[in-house]
Amino acid sequence: MLTLDVPRRIAMRMRFFSDNAAPVCQPVLDAIAAANTIDTAYDGDQWSAQLDERFSSLFGTRVRVLWVPTGTAANALALAALCPPYGGVICHREAHIQNDEAGAPEFFTHGAKLMLAEGAGAKLTPEAVEGVIAGIRKDVHQVQPHAVSITNATEYGCVYTPDEVAALGKLTQKHDLGLHMDGARFANAVAHLGCEPAELTWRAGVDVLSFGFVKNGGMSAEALVFFRCELADASLYRRKRAGHLLSKGRYLAAQILAMLEDDLWLANAAAANAGAKLLADAAGERLVYPVEANEVFLKLSADEAQGLRDLGFDFYDWGVGEARLVTSWDQTEEQIRPLAEAIAAL
Repeated sequence: MLTLDVPRRIAMRMRFFSDNAAPVCQPVLDAIAAANTIDTAYDGDQWSAQLDERFSSLFGTRVRVLWVPTGTAANALALAALCPPYGGVICHREAHIQNDEAGAPEFFTHGAKLMLAEGAGAKLTPEAVEGVIAGIRKDVHQVQPHAVSITNATEYGCVYTPDEVAALGKLTQKHDLGLHMDGARFANAVAHLGCEPAELTWRAGVDVLSFGFVKNGGMSAEALVFFRCELADASLYRRKRAGHLLSKGRYLAAQILAMLEDDLWLANAAAANAGAKLLADAAGERLVYPVEANEVFLKLSADEAQGLRDLGFDFYDWGVGEARLVTSWDQTEEQIRPLAEAIAAL
């Protein structure tokens, strides 16, 4: 049995499974309480009415914004806006829309095909996308691509730079394809790069962004941001038809506005990223991918993984001989350091 020279003084199990399990931050709870009053139902309330203006200010361009309760709904509605039922969406083989959304993109688009490409760290390159396009005959017998979907930060915690997104944006414009960004951890990507949100999105050619808040301190609200504003019109009906137009939508809008206030979304993401860096520094050559957001993938034997769990740390195994550790906005250095020390002592 593996023995680690680390004190066994963890009072409760430390969970590094997922930032989805993190608590809701206090300003969001306060905003929900403040919205707990009579107002117009659905999305006609005073909080929902502020979203377009607030996000337009954040991104430096006019946008349309819809709240939805889940990231899956945001991604699937975005793709439905960009791709007809008979079309295809090019994405990475490891993309969340491919592996972890139970067919929701196909369901919401009424049958559009996901076309899979490869790339290191779950990132697409223009060459990979061109490779998929080149293999498709331009005739009625084959599904034609209508959109590209990328994830920033990716499923392996790697971040697209503005130049990398712009290269894909140039390619999608060349082929008249829509460009969607799954931004479940968009805040972590922006915090890592220190860039303006616009540089990673519309200025680089992104048409629709799924802006994640739940992983970053929110409770039940994500923002669907349309940089091509006309796409929002039909999406209003798709959201209703899909059962995602909540009657008390003000509680979702209030959460999002609270996260935007004083850049709380960015501060929370920076805190989660800092926690991951602490683990990355301890992992050294065990790292499988560069740590650029709040996910850490490292090589662990079965005995080593069990040794860490025996010390009170919970995390996911990721394939054979690997593990995934995810830090959250609320975890302090004091809470994370014992795991870093345990990893360093392996």
